[in-house]
Amino acid sequence: MADIKITKDLFLLSMSIIYLFAFSSLYVQIPGLYGDSGLMPARLVMEKEANSLDDLLKEPSLLKLMPKLGLDVQTGLDLLCLCGMLISLYCMVSKRGRSFISFTLLWMLYLSVYQVGQTFLWFQWDILLLEAGFLTLLVAPIILPFRPVRSSTPHDYLTLWLVRWLLFRLMFASGVVKLTSQCPTWWGLTALTVHFESQCIPTPLAWYWHHLPVWFLHLGVVATYVIEIPLPFLFFAPVRSLRIIAFYSQVLLQVLIILTGNYNFFNLLTIALCIPLLDDECFSGAPSKGTKRGMVWGLLSLLASVLIPGVVLGLGAYYTIKFFSLRLNNDYTISSKTAFSEKQFLEWLENVMPWTIKLGAVSLAMELLQAVIRSFTMYKGVLRKNAALVQTLVFGAIAAGMFGISLVPHTAVDKPLQKSLDSNILKLHGQTRHFHLVSSYGLFRRMTGVGGRPEVVIEGSDHSEDGWKEYNFLYKPGNLSTRPPVVAPHQPRLDWQMWFAALSNYQSNPWFVTLLYRLLTAQPEVLQLMGDNPFPDRPPKYVRASLYHYHYTANQPSKKGYSSVEWWRRERKAEYVPIMTADMPALLEFLKHYRILEGPPKQEVRSALGAGVQWIREQLGQPEGFQFLMSIFGSGLIIKVINHLIF
Repeated sequence: MADIKITKDLFLLSMSIIYLFAFSSLYVQIPGLYGDSGLMPARLVMEKEANSLDDLLKEPSLLKLMPKLGLDVQTGLDLLCLCGMLISLYCMVSKRGRSFISFTLLWMLYLSVYQVGQTFLWFQWDILLLEAGFLTLLVAPIILPFRPVRSSTPHDYLTLWLVRWLLFRLMFASGVVKLTSQCPTWWGLTALTVHFESQCIPTPLAWYWHHLPVWFLHLGVVATYVIEIPLPFLFFAPVRSLRIIAFYSQVLLQVLIILTGNYNFFNLLTIALCIPLLDDECFSGAPSKGTKRGMVWGLLSLLASVLIPGVVLGLGAYYTIKFFSLRLNNDYTISSKTAFSEKQFLEWLENVMPWTIKLGAVSLAMELLQAVIRSFTMYKGVLRKNAALVQTLVFGAIAAGMFGISLVPHTAVDKPLQKSLDSNILKLHGQTRHFHLVSSYGLFRRMTGVGGRPEVVIEGSDHSEDGWKEYNFLYKPGNLSTRPPVVAPHQPRLDWQMWFAALSNYQSNPWFVTLLYRLLTAQPEVLQLMGDNPFPDRPPKYVRASLYHYHYTANQPSKKGYSSVEWWRRERKAEYVPIMTADMPALLEFLKHYRILEGPPKQEVRSALGAGVQWIREQLGQPEGFQFLMSIFGSGLIIKVINHLIF
């Protein structure tokens, strides 16, 4: 029975760091996004304070308690993010901090800010952090004062199994939706010939990957399918070496995404979810305590670690070659094409989905049985054995409940199967839905930017006929010669929404009109979310927006320097928003409809706590996100190293 003490602590440490990144990234953007003069003032969402526990449970957010503390909504948001940063930093630097109480607070804090996040916080990684965060508080130990931190317990195997099940749902759904979406680029294996150019905020390396041979990029799509659809089944393999293979395959995919795209903390979170696939032997290299390494055991280990993985990987390679018609050409390239139809895939999916549920149920039952056995073998004395058994059974019931309600989002890709679920499961899922304990996933469902990545370019001028100057953003493509940035794990949420806005129209993105108005009035909180202001002295009289299509340049960037090299080329496609002025009646009517012109209620901060939070904001302002995150994270590393050296 392999130990998971190191595995558990590494998972908790990873979640601490991810929470630190999430809260720090959001904190620097609050005034411009959710402030009273921001793009989507949070006060318009959270106007009613909680007068009872029922009010708080119907719409769970600690922001409802801020009036009782003498704080307005914006100051309350600052307070919640500061608390999240401090608690996660404490969890990062101190093992005692990684407790049930700490992670419960972190989950509640992030759920609270999510409730007012609106479109800027409605991303799959935000709901993934909420679900993973809730599982983390189940994994975390209850640490009593002046008592040593306990090592692994029998029920840890159950809670870490829930993390593996979440990882399975995430990866399997992400692979399946690529094919159920009927996107021609995924079916034609051409998605990666578009992806590196069309993704929201590419890294510099994405330019080079975009220019890799087409056959190699096609092969990359095949590898993505293999990693996301069949390999996740190995998460529950009884053979340890198969789980290790699954771990490295998932981590490889996430690392490649990190190198070529700025997806904030999402890929780090996915890697953290992979940690429960391992055990302590993977980190220490030493066999688990109590394991006998005799001749028979050695032969069995060789069989399990070499022959069985060899057979599994061999079968995987055979079916990959078969289903994607892989052929080695005379010029040493590999040709590939999808060798199955949409109908065949949907039939396969319909057949396999019930088996995923059975696999999960059997795997959980086996984990529960082994946890019960461990309750008797890990402890001495009748009292301790019985206490461990009771805890195991309690957590077993929780795990069964979480597994049950997770089947609702898991079966979202197979609606008939979802409708056939037990009514009690559907009811329980509905009752807990507003807590975001479980969610459905499916990343990169359809590939956008075929024929060029759409970008909205905003311009301002003092004259309607000429003198137009572009507003550049901090991170998203704009200036053709600006090198793509490395900004993850920070997520510049305005830049991200600009990417989504370019895929539709401004009528579907009312915040975009608010953005134009804030530029016409030179609102400093909003301007700080963007790049250099082309109108530093006074705001422009006119603004407009145009839709462009951007493409990577075909030439190799110069080694002499990036400032004079054009990474992009572009062509104007259409008008996105016509010329606007700050006093335009249609604009004012629009803003009035969305209550943007309403001033905040006259509510002064009535507490020393609020004054302190505002003082911190005045001192920090809205610093650049990536540097701020790295400074906070670096400080935590220094504290952790010093703490390790001293204690």
